[in-house]
Amino acid sequence: MGVREVLRSNGRRSGAVAALALASVGVAACGSEDFANEPRPAAPIVVTAKVDSDQVLISPDKFGAGLVNITVSNQSDDPVRLTLVGPDPEDNVEGNDIPPAGVGNLKASLAEGDYEVNAGDRSNAQPAQLRVGPARKSSSDELLLP
Repeated sequence: MGVREVLRSNGRRSGAVAALALASVGVAACGSEDFANEPRPAAPIVVTAKVDSDQVLISPDKFGAGLVNITVSNQSDDPVRLTLVGPDPEDNVEGNDIPPAGVGNLKASLAEGDYEVNAGDRSNAQPAQLRVGPARKSSSDELLLP
């Protein structure tokens, strides 16, 4: 095989490799689909609850549906378990036991509806009422801090 024949053979191989590379890029691009951007969920809100021997207080007691972090202060002499009783049994949320003079947290994703907030079976505190409205707006375009 002469020099000319070797050069021609290498040129064909280089061209074939380049064509194969371009074809693979083209095939990969054809498989993509456009997906609509789903808005981010609403940012979680912080709600506080106080339980004493007489009553349960929650603040705020009206807000939109979505993720909620409830900080509970047990100012009674007995352990309590914050419980949210929703419009449907599947909406019910129950927290952990909180010792007297203790603080606890309850995280929940609440649906729209009216809830009773009580301190559990072992407490005689009067329950609070909570109204959860329509879902809060998306947190898109908001800076979320840790």
